[in-house]
Amino acid sequence: MTGPIASERIRRRELLRRAGVYLVTEESLSVGRRSERIVEAALESGVRVIQVREKDGSARRALEIALAVRRLTRRYDALLIVNDRIDVAIAAEADGVHLGQADLPVATARRLLGEAALIGLSITDAAQMGAPDAVLADCLGVGAVFPTGSKTDATLTGLPLLAAIRAVEATSGAPIVAIGGIDAENAGAAIRAGADLVAVISAVTAAPDPGRAAAELLAAVRTASATPTGSPR
Repeated sequence: MTGPIASERIRRRELLRRAGVYLVTEESLSVGRRSERIVEAALESGVRVIQVREKDGSARRALEIALAVRRLTRRYDALLIVNDRIDVAIAAEADGVHLGQADLPVATARRLLGEAALIGLSITDAAQMGAPDAVLADCLGVGAVFPTGSKTDATLTGLPLLAAIRAVEATSGAPIVAIGGIDAENAGAAIRAGADLVAVISAVTAAPDPGRAAAELLAAVRTASATPTGSPR
């Protein structure tokens, strides 16, 4: 595929790769604050990827949040990704979706969303890398890297899976997002293990000062990215 649509998808993927921190919203984990408020503080601090997840709320509220976040991400030239809900992504004119292993196939999501959309896929086992979905995905969310309370059914994969996926993805170009239990203290370890960026929920949404928490995470990722590790990264 060539042309403006392909260029837009490439632009989005490269913005994702360079973003450092990927904020995932969850109003139930925001200490009584609205997700829009959390997102705006994170964007002001430099975060450039927002995923609207909102598992514990209604579809209507998720759409309200996605529409509000879409306005904010346009102001900050940031990406809006929607978790699972392709209908919400279409309605909010999102930049893409993130899918789990049990969600719609990546090829189906592509037909519904169009060629410019980013489609992310969760990876919890190296064996999943051989499936068509992993080949077609624009980015890979790997984890849970550390224990997490944000997703009670998460599979704990540890850091070794990040290194294994990085070895497989060395030439494909798909950004790798470390997910699960990440905060400013351990974000650097995830980057050094092979992630391009880290996804967080409660480390920002539940923080007393979400903007400051986001800035500290970005600083930790930048420091780790600039630190020689002896690996090809």
